[in-house]
Amino acid sequence: MHIRTASDRALLVEAAGLDEAMSLHRAWTGMTGVVELVPAARTVLVHFDPLVISAADLAALLAATVPDAAASGAAGEVTIAVRYDGADLAEVAGLLGVSVEEVVRRHVAAHWTVAFTGFAPGFGYLVGDDPLCDVPRRASPRTRVPAGSVGLAGRFTGAYPRESPGGWQLIGTTDARLWDVHREPPALLVPGTRVRFVAAPHTAPAAPPRQPTSSAAAPAATSARRLEVLRPGLQLLVQDRGRPGLAHLGVSPSGAADRTAMRDANRAVGNDRHAAVLECIPPVALRVHGEGVVAVTGAVAEILVTGDAGQSRAIPHGIPFAVADGDVIELGPPVRGVRCVIGVRGGIRAPVELGSRATDTLSGLGPAPLAAGDVVEIGADAAHAVEPQPLPRALPASGDLVVLDVTLGPRDDWFTAAALRALSDQEWTVTTRSDRVGIRLLGKTALERCVAGELPSEGAVTGALQVPPDGQPVLFLSDHPLTGGYPVIAAVVDACLDEAAQLPPGTRVRFRVVDPAG
Repeated sequence: MHIRTASDRALLVEAAGLDEAMSLHRAWTGMTGVVELVPAARTVLVHFDPLVISAADLAALLAATVPDAAASGAAGEVTIAVRYDGADLAEVAGLLGVSVEEVVRRHVAAHWTVAFTGFAPGFGYLVGDDPLCDVPRRASPRTRVPAGSVGLAGRFTGAYPRESPGGWQLIGTTDARLWDVHREPPALLVPGTRVRFVAAPHTAPAAPPRQPTSSAAAPAATSARRLEVLRPGLQLLVQDRGRPGLAHLGVSPSGAADRTAMRDANRAVGNDRHAAVLECIPPVALRVHGEGVVAVTGAVAEILVTGDAGQSRAIPHGIPFAVADGDVIELGPPVRGVRCVIGVRGGIRAPVELGSRATDTLSGLGPAPLAAGDVVEIGADAAHAVEPQPLPRALPASGDLVVLDVTLGPRDDWFTAAALRALSDQEWTVTTRSDRVGIRLLGKTALERCVAGELPSEGAVTGALQVPPDGQPVLFLSDHPLTGGYPVIAAVVDACLDEAAQLPPGTRVRFRVVDPAG
């Protein structure tokens, strides 16, 4: 096996193939110091806790593993009915040199097994025993693939649990409920599941079962203490520490983009450090129902509280302040940073999905983004006394230069020497095409590859600098997919991730390459 650096807290292990990768995944589950494993086509991404084990010691343990090819990951069998009416079916037949009918017959006759999950909750990568079913991804990915679409990519087949972007060749559609958070397990397709496809009649597709949608809104709130959304700004979300440890379901950790801001807001109002907060991109306005204590951290913005009588008072950043029934809290546009965090004593109450109240904007897990008129309840439990945080962090404004430390790899050898120099020598600009999934960067010199061809999907860390064909990197943030098919040239170290989440459009960025061992 070949062990590569994926970040200062992760290693990417290359296996001989899919079977060995699955065997290694089973062997390493529960290993001391390992936080999470993300298996893929030929690799296993190993997240580790550097306070428990060093990268060098972990690499030695991983290298000493003898894969047990006989170990079974069987997890039952399911049958999925497919209408073979996909937009790319005729093109796939042409690529394979067979008729459309033959593509359908072979897809149905093959024996499929879920090798691993990723991309989105409930999305299983299925490998079959028919070599015919091997086609390249689309040259230009679609920005919108409907839920239930069944596709092919490389030697894999899969079905999209929800609408999302995607580059797979679409050959059909299914009404199967691939993901249901109220089911145990929520994913229909988990690693080891055997899958049998059957051809369904070409009738008009039935309306898919209505998926339960979580919302933080509480129109019939039972709590006397709550916040009413007057203006949600560009984005207003419920966040907490997220959902770590659920990669086997295709669920990424997600959680607060700026973990330091969440911790500071909760500390300021006396909450547990992981209590749910509101994360927003102002301007935002909230009306208070009942009494409470609030603190605003993260991005620096003007904070005004206006009472029923119309009197307003300015509030310092990071300082806990009391609010009364009817008060309106207004946050102006950020002057430094991009995301504010609003902590309320008692924490935000919202439905819990898979152990968290966090909104994952890519997967759709957690409460829906808040809109004007929504109401969120405030909890009653606060573990500690309030603790002011009077000094704002030095967050960037648009046009400022920020230096972020990165570790090279795991696919830096896919790039030319000139590309590696350009990564750290030139400035990159944060574009407006940025969100919680990733920050799209623009540099004068694109990053040129020296290895052609497709990279089989493999795990990617938060902070990964993934490089699409245009050579302009995307910096993955909290809601990035678990796996991806573009090479990752480097990864921002954990200590710089919170600052990365606060980069407004127009910020200039330089990357400084550091040794992951310190």
